[in-house]
Amino acid sequence: MTKLTLTLEEQNNDELAHFLSKKIRAFNATHWQNTIKKPLLISINDERSNVVAGANAKTFGHWLMIETLWVSEKLRGKGWGSKILAQLESKAKEKGCLFSMLDTLEFQAKSFYEKYGYEVQWTQTQYPLQGAKYFMVKAL
Repeated sequence: MTKLTLTLEEQNNDELAHFLSKKIRAFNATHWQNTIKKPLLISINDERSNVVAGANAKTFGHWLMIETLWVSEKLRGKGWGSKILAQLESKAKEKGCLFSMLDTLEFQAKSFYEKYGYEVQWTQTQYPLQGAKYFMVKAL
């Protein structure tokens, strides 16, 4: 048998990380009907083309997966987050999504998402030390 060596690294190794991600995606592709995550990006720009709010999401089968929704401090509380969320959900429904999922930290936007029908499915406590991370879903 070939001698195997286990190596533990404590520094970033993008090449290894990419290789491992590629291998698990290839394995997953043999078990799923839909393997393509399609991007949905929204930006709100000021008169100088600076991004002042936006979202990064993907559709994946029946799911809208919201990765980031950000609104600059000067625009918070003025309805821009609601508009972005509504636009994401509307486009996702057009693409056949039935559900939406996201995660948020305790000091971020849990109450905002609850206001729009998202429910906590799981809470990761002591994250990263004493905080909490909420995994939320909504039927579209």
